[in-house]
Amino acid sequence: MAIQQADKLLKKHKDLHCAKVLKAIGLQRTGKQDEAYALAQEVAALEPTDDNSLQALTILYREMHRPELVTKLYEAAVKKVPNSEEYHSHLFMAYARVGEYKKMQQAGMALYKIVPKNPYYFWSVMSLIMQSISAQDENLSKTMFLPLAERMVEKMVKEDKIEAEAEVELYYMILERLEKYKEALDVVRGKLGEKLTSELQSRENKCMAMYKKLHRWPECNALARRLLLKNSDDWQFYITYFDSVFQLIDESWTPPAEEENSLEGEVHCSIEQAVNFIEERIAEESKSSRPLRGPYLAKLELIRRLRHRGCNDEYKLGDPEELMFQYFKKFGDKPCCFTDLKVFVDLLPPSQYTKFIRQLLDVIPLAAAAENEVALPGDIKALQQHLCVVQLSRLLGIYHTMEKKQKLAVVRELMLRYRHGLEFGKSCLKTELQFSDYYCLLAVHLLLDLWLEGEEAAVWQCLTLLEEGLSHSPSNAQFKLLLIRIYCRLGAFEPVSELYSSLDAKHIQHDTIGYLLTRYAGSLGHYAAASQSCNFALRFFHSNQKDTSEYIIQAYKYGAFEKIPEFIAFRNRLNSSLHFAQVRTERMLLDLLLEANISTSLEESIKSMSLSPEEDDIPWKDLRDNRDLTVLFSWDPKDRDISEEHRKLSLEEETLWLRIRSLTLRLVSGLPTLGHTIQPKNSEKTAENGVSSKIDTIRALLQQLEAAVDSGKKFLEQKIQYPVLGPPPTRMAGFFSNGSCQCQTSLFYLVSDIYELDTNGLEDSAEIQERIGNSFKSLVERLTDLFNKCKGDLIEVRDGTLKTHPNLLENLVFFVETISIALWVSSYCDSVLRPFKSNLQKKKKKKKESSVAVPPVFTHFLDYVTELQTLTSNVIDHIKGLEIILTALKLEELSLKDTLLLQEENKFTKTVQGKVQSSYHHSVQEIGELLKKRLDTIKKLKI
Repeated sequence: MAIQQADKLLKKHKDLHCAKVLKAIGLQRTGKQDEAYALAQEVAALEPTDDNSLQALTILYREMHRPELVTKLYEAAVKKVPNSEEYHSHLFMAYARVGEYKKMQQAGMALYKIVPKNPYYFWSVMSLIMQSISAQDENLSKTMFLPLAERMVEKMVKEDKIEAEAEVELYYMILERLEKYKEALDVVRGKLGEKLTSELQSRENKCMAMYKKLHRWPECNALARRLLLKNSDDWQFYITYFDSVFQLIDESWTPPAEEENSLEGEVHCSIEQAVNFIEERIAEESKSSRPLRGPYLAKLELIRRLRHRGCNDEYKLGDPEELMFQYFKKFGDKPCCFTDLKVFVDLLPPSQYTKFIRQLLDVIPLAAAAENEVALPGDIKALQQHLCVVQLSRLLGIYHTMEKKQKLAVVRELMLRYRHGLEFGKSCLKTELQFSDYYCLLAVHLLLDLWLEGEEAAVWQCLTLLEEGLSHSPSNAQFKLLLIRIYCRLGAFEPVSELYSSLDAKHIQHDTIGYLLTRYAGSLGHYAAASQSCNFALRFFHSNQKDTSEYIIQAYKYGAFEKIPEFIAFRNRLNSSLHFAQVRTERMLLDLLLEANISTSLEESIKSMSLSPEEDDIPWKDLRDNRDLTVLFSWDPKDRDISEEHRKLSLEEETLWLRIRSLTLRLVSGLPTLGHTIQPKNSEKTAENGVSSKIDTIRALLQQLEAAVDSGKKFLEQKIQYPVLGPPPTRMAGFFSNGSCQCQTSLFYLVSDIYELDTNGLEDSAEIQERIGNSFKSLVERLTDLFNKCKGDLIEVRDGTLKTHPNLLENLVFFVETISIALWVSSYCDSVLRPFKSNLQKKKKKKKESSVAVPPVFTHFLDYVTELQTLTSNVIDHIKGLEIILTALKLEELSLKDTLLLQEENKFTKTVQGKVQSSYHHSVQEIGELLKKRLDTIKKLKI
């Protein structure tokens, strides 16, 4: 309708620019990009200066992701209307969108000359800072851009024209980047520093930062001391206070005799002073109206530091065990108590763990109804205290040393406490968490331990308890995340999409926790869901490009200068995100799998993705691992928890796997480029038509793939086991062990042979034909081998428990992918052999003989295609069999061991098992559908 209305207007007024642009926006939004662009360029060529046309064109170019065109618009407008403040500021913002810092600097000064307002002047200064940040040469930024920015600000300071806080912030920022810490300190402490008011303690924090850079520990210490006297609960200042005390001790600093200790007042430079200072804070806290945690934790921190230094002064501070016990008595009913004490548990000797836990339990008011029953809390406070102790027990490893029987008893007790605790949360809203949720989570963690020790039924119990927990606490993200991880480990992806979307992941979370979804969607055969989850992630990454430039513009408008480098660093961090590169690669492979040679030809599919084998758009050197690997709560002791080493290894594994996938994609994208007819082998044109260079590209990529595969195999030799809640392993191990890797590499080698046959012709190529024939044979054998690794039941019932075999699903998915690559290679082979065949037939007709020998390669190829067809049909039959078994499997008849299950949990168990069964069913259906389409493609391969 918008397009129609615009057309009506244009009939009456041919030159109404704005109407043309609005029509173009309509065309852009209905997918007619080329027409929209042509219309827009018509208007832009006339260099309009009316605000409506300019604004409309800006909107259009932004939607086209062509912000650089906006700059040209306003450059022309500014030339025509040189004194317009509005057009000049639009031009500045247009440059900001594309990061043209030099032009921004000039535009800012031009604006200031027309309208001498401070913000415009400082826009120009900020653009100099941005030039210094983006300069490749550090020397240049320190000798040219920053000093120039400094001089520009000094000029304003001398003329007393500094008005706003943002301008002082900017001055501070320049001095800090120039490492002129003393001058920066003078600015903050001087008259200009009085303008720093928008943040709490902004001035003090900046002073502190400069004191640290200048190693002026007396001032650091005195300032931290003064701030702690004001607020003895501010943890960051305790840390600075301790750091500075020990620095002064190490430097044997003594206070000067006559004058003040330091600019900031009295300095503490001995352990005695520090101990007394903390004791005073605690004494003062006892008089305060609300309890403060800072002083008590500071005492524990001081003990920890003294122990670390091997000092013997800790006896003056008391026994850490007693201090933690007192702390628990005071703050045990607060949810933060556990996280506070977690940091200091290593002060306890392991021999005291059980005694310490017993001591804590003794002070919690629990009441038992009868003699042998579990003592339960009477109110929320007692419940929180008990929960804190249970969490500490897990952290100290007490549960890890138990026998299986004891663990099961603890699980039962925890679930009893969980269900009892639900009484306290009856009035909770749906969006609130139940007070006793952690009991349920801890029980699940214990069951996960049992599962890892080989207790198969435990994993079903985990799912059962989590589903029960979720029914009472529908917005508990921890329940959902754990369910996602466990369902994926069992190979059931269907329930996961729903759980993930109910998490309502926002913005950056698509990058930090998106891996939980994208790692499994495609590999478990849920192709439609995989497409969707990749789209979600990619939409975020693409819109981030556009959004970040808007944030930067807002930061200029409101003078939040220190945020601008942060936004740009944020954008770069996302652009080089490992997850972004993975999703992009997997998405394209998935699209080829679902489309190429089914609904569109391979060539068209690759063209629509603008893929080219020569181009590698992954920033390998700068890849950033933005995954949040600690998103799942863990109360495990340090030796069982995720370590820095695990993170490094996981990143290495993910990068290796990404390299293999990316090279596979590029190799596939090179196939259509070879399909051109080639000049006879004696002509000199082979190199010119670009095809022989294409085969060189493919051969080079193949060498890289071999190298990547070797690195992958070496990596897997380490046999790394990540913690169960740590990073999920990649699909690399399966790719190597089921034979897909060997199949795919030999397919790409075959491409090279067929190309050689194509250039040499059929006459002198007996050896090549022989080689191709052998490749066909071994390929069929390898594919049959791979199929054998897909055989077996996905779900089997053993001794009344369910056992799942998700690896069979992953193998099936790899089979489909490998057979697809085999078909794309066969199509190339087909395109090479067809012209030879027709030439042969022409020869036959000329000679009128039937005795023209048929080259062996034709029979090899036909046999190969027939065998592929048979193999694919067999796999489809196997999949049908799996479907029938899954449909017929009646899980209700399972006599689940009563040792683990209570009656009320039974309904959740049935739900869980039903979800897994249904998910498998859908996976198998989707894989089957795709294979049928592939079979149709094979049938067309007849030369």
